[in-house]
Amino acid sequence: MPTYDYVCDGCGHAFELFQSMTDSVKKTCPECHKKKLRRLIGAGGAIVFKGSGFYKTDYRSESYKKGAAADTGGKSEGGKKPEGGKPDSGGGSGSKGSE
Repeated sequence: MPTYDYVCDGCGHAFELFQSMTDSVKKTCPECHKKKLRRLIGAGGAIVFKGSGFYKTDYRSESYKKGAAADTGGKSEGGKKPEGGKPDSGGGSGSKGSE
């Protein structure tokens, strides 16, 4: 839920209000009780990433990492021939492309 800034045009009272996005805009000032309250346009909240880095592999479990290493260990690379004796064309329907 966001925090909204309000200011009263009658008495100048300014405050922040934590309310749902679906709640209606407040119109009555809590200080002078006049209907001169106005919601200000704020900079808005943003996602703040803190830490050393955010990669898709940062939070993988150890069992996933071991399984992935086992999968990549058996594949051929470059011009080496796979077990079937056929050269690796590199353009089949199952190739991932370069990463």
